[in-house]
Amino acid sequence: MTAGRPTGIVLLACAALAGPVAAQRSGAPDAIDRFVTAEMARQHIPGVAIAVVSRGTVVKARGYGLANVELKVPATDSSVFQSGSVGKQFTAAAVLLLVEDGKLGLDDPITKLLPEGDSVWGGITIRHLLTHTSGIHEYEEDDSSAVDMRHDYGEDALVRLAAARPLDFAPGTHWRYSNTGFMLLGVVIHRVSGRFYGDVLADRVFRPLGMRTARVISEADIVPNRAAGYRLVDGTLKNQEWVAPSLNTTADGALHLTVHDLVAWDRALTEGRILRPESRAAMWTPATLQDGGSVEYGFGWGVAPYRGRRAVGHTGSWQGFKAMIQRFPDDSLTVILLANLAETLQRPIVYGVAGLYRPALVPPHALAPRVDSAAAGRDTPSGRLVLRYRAALLEAERRSLAGLLAKHPATTFRGCDELARLGLERHGARVARSCYLSLHTPDQRVLYTFWLTGDQQVADVSGYAY
Repeated sequence: MTAGRPTGIVLLACAALAGPVAAQRSGAPDAIDRFVTAEMARQHIPGVAIAVVSRGTVVKARGYGLANVELKVPATDSSVFQSGSVGKQFTAAAVLLLVEDGKLGLDDPITKLLPEGDSVWGGITIRHLLTHTSGIHEYEEDDSSAVDMRHDYGEDALVRLAAARPLDFAPGTHWRYSNTGFMLLGVVIHRVSGRFYGDVLADRVFRPLGMRTARVISEADIVPNRAAGYRLVDGTLKNQEWVAPSLNTTADGALHLTVHDLVAWDRALTEGRILRPESRAAMWTPATLQDGGSVEYGFGWGVAPYRGRRAVGHTGSWQGFKAMIQRFPDDSLTVILLANLAETLQRPIVYGVAGLYRPALVPPHALAPRVDSAAAGRDTPSGRLVLRYRAALLEAERRSLAGLLAKHPATTFRGCDELARLGLERHGARVARSCYLSLHTPDQRVLYTFWLTGDQQVADVSGYAY
């Protein structure tokens, strides 16, 4: 992030809204079922499949609602959903397998395999693509020069399209999520191996690990138990929008999966049956920027801690589907969600389920209101959280949040978690704890996480809607 001047703002806390997590925190099936069905009703989700792996054992795997509304087909644990960007971790795994084979290097320049970008992609490496630090422009952006989602493109055409745009920033200097980077990684896999990236995944990941129904999306093939994707338009359920078939095969997230496929993947990662230990460690290590600061992303995985504990995961969103896999290594727990509504809020469901199995993982938005100990005793009202922003935080981001808080001051301070033991760093500053603030507007509820240094400066801000 670019530098800005340190600024102080005051965030006021008010009365709490009831969180979606039930008071009962046991792992009993009826508690999970009641919670999931209540969230589906609240969010108007047609169908969901959930899987929970606790200490190596599948303790929950079932579907809820409808996989296909028109045909009234129930969702089950065998329903096949689209992955969205959850598929990026498989693209990353395929790249790492080629690195282990000696056919590719993480610090190889991408122009070695993608010469179409010689004039614009100098200095960009495979590592930059894996970590979203390349600066390559988002090819799915809705503007006149972006890809037409209703037109079929070959791989080479997509590469040329991406190479026609200037970089958003110099490689390695910033982090910005880029589907383009992972689309290009699929082309890299093809050019290195001589095979379509989906075939590489089938031979080296899906079949060996027992992911029996995992595959690249196909509009033409008969796919048993295929779920339909939906979206809400003015409160009315509609079918997913049509996308050209070739754009449903790119490596930025175009897989068909069941929750059992992702359970098999999770088990293989835990047991070390896929990738060497050093490759798995690299996959879950925060990327480092040129200024020495790190970001909360590894190779195809988000690596931000959760509730003061280690966590790795990823969400997905595409063509009427939402997905999420979240692994909590300190708690030997993995929660998997697949849903068939574009507007699904994944995190409240996944975090809520996690909290039902492990009380220490209760989502921050469901915590009781707190009084910040750092603010106690100062000339501020009880329940008020006083924060100062580090210069490293984007000034535009700070102003945007401050403006939102000024317009909608209904906030609730939810407490903090200690992070010192994790050695976490954000934008060049060591983070001591994460503090949580719920913001309630007429349209939505958002949980903001403030990553604080030991002297109460904000090193970073993240958030999710619930």
